[in-house]
Amino acid sequence: MAEIHPSAIVEPGAVIGEGCSIGPFAVIGPEVTLGPGVVVKSHAVVTGWTEIGAETGIFPFAVVGEVPQDLKYKGERTRLFVGARCRIREGATLNLGTEGGGGVTRVGDDCLLMTGAHVGHDATLGNRVILANQAAIAGHCWLGDDVIVGGLSGVHQWVRVGRGAIIGAVTMVTNDVLPHGLVQAPRGELDGLNLVGLKRRGVSRAEITALRAAYQMLAQGEGTFLDRARRLADETESPHVREMTDFILAATDRSFLTPQ
Repeated sequence: MAEIHPSAIVEPGAVIGEGCSIGPFAVIGPEVTLGPGVVVKSHAVVTGWTEIGAETGIFPFAVVGEVPQDLKYKGERTRLFVGARCRIREGATLNLGTEGGGGVTRVGDDCLLMTGAHVGHDATLGNRVILANQAAIAGHCWLGDDVIVGGLSGVHQWVRVGRGAIIGAVTMVTNDVLPHGLVQAPRGELDGLNLVGLKRRGVSRAEITALRAAYQMLAQGEGTFLDRARRLADETESPHVREMTDFILAATDRSFLTPQ
């Protein structure tokens, strides 16, 4: 019950779900699983040990599931999972994981990866993540739900970007970004909260006010940045502020972009 163009190559072993459409000159590797309703357009490549969720669309010249861009990779058997209803636009690249990074690259549901976007090995993207044109997510990064990364921006390896954060265009991010943070400038400076995103997601005025007060305390309170976060964690009753303090106090391989 799938539509497969005669010029497409679907290698033996591939699992093609009901209602899939595979266009001209597309290539589907032998360890690929396409969920129901997946559309792979002309000249796209889906390879490796890769699973694509239902109704995801893969556009021309995207390469999904190729080996990592990591010199330590020696051909070990690793995976890529892409969720449901994602849109992987022209020329985007998504790599398999590596043994040293846990072996899995994972993209959540309802993500939009625009033209030329890159998701490196062992990265994890939450649901509804948007990577604008030519945005690059390096290996081992973690992006929470509803994160937006602007065009021509890069996120350094091992960086975490908290839920609902937004990174402006042409920005290099080398440190962790707080949930609901707003990052801009060429070297990635934390410049407030993503208030537009909070309002669009229907967060209450009381919660937004609590987040703004927490941000000010993190910027100007007594003690170190971590001291302020611990004090906030003890005092707050806001679930959004608690999410922020839990993020700050969790284990990380990077330092933080801190409020100015």
